[in-house]
Amino acid sequence: MQRPSAVNESPLSVAEREKLEAQYSEIATLAGGLAHEIKNPLSTMSMNLELLTEDLETLDVPSRHRMLKKVESVQRECKHLQEILDAFLQFARVGKLALTTANLNTLVSDFIDFFRPQANEAGIEISPHFDADLPAVQIDPALFRQVLMNLALNVVQAMPDGGLIELQTSHRDGTVYLDIIDNGKGIDEKVKSRMFDAFFSTKAGGSGLGLPTVKKIVDAHHGTIECDSEPGRGTRFTISFPVC
Repeated sequence: MQRPSAVNESPLSVAEREKLEAQYSEIATLAGGLAHEIKNPLSTMSMNLELLTEDLETLDVPSRHRMLKKVESVQRECKHLQEILDAFLQFARVGKLALTTANLNTLVSDFIDFFRPQANEAGIEISPHFDADLPAVQIDPALFRQVLMNLALNVVQAMPDGGLIELQTSHRDGTVYLDIIDNGKGIDEKVKSRMFDAFFSTKAGGSGLGLPTVKKIVDAHHGTIECDSEPGRGTRFTISFPVC
């Protein structure tokens, strides 16, 4: 599969732009309410995990160390969920990024370690191919991880019987690239032309916000996201960011 060309988009009219801005404003308002609903149970979970840790530390059983490791893993993910939530709310409400200088290889590798158990359960093999000389980029790590998560979940849905996902980094001409390639069922032209439209979804019960959120985050980093796909031939998403 060749590196994709940009998705053809016709210029938005003033009315269309105003409609899109109103939609994003509504998303930001809903996100604020949703954040409140999520933070409360998340805080309760974190508190109970701390209490559970204290109880486990008093036990004198052979499996204590293994149980503590599992609880610590859940605690880390709760903390990470909180970070993602805070970062998304900041972006949705204000549009400001918490930028840091980072290497995409490190961020993608960390995500793979996190996502691999879910991929294994779905029968999906992950094959990373990293450019050893990849330049650093200015990026918001929490929001970029959300980009990876949304795209990875799309891959899982595109390969219900399992398959292969490749994550490739490269660079040229002052730009860093990340290719996410799967050998799933692919996407037809009609869906591809609208996949980044807010509230558009082909999934029953889908919010239609996954890929639009991905594009909004990438755009905020002055990057690009492109898609190359055909039914039966898999899909390649190419994300690019300017070098620091």
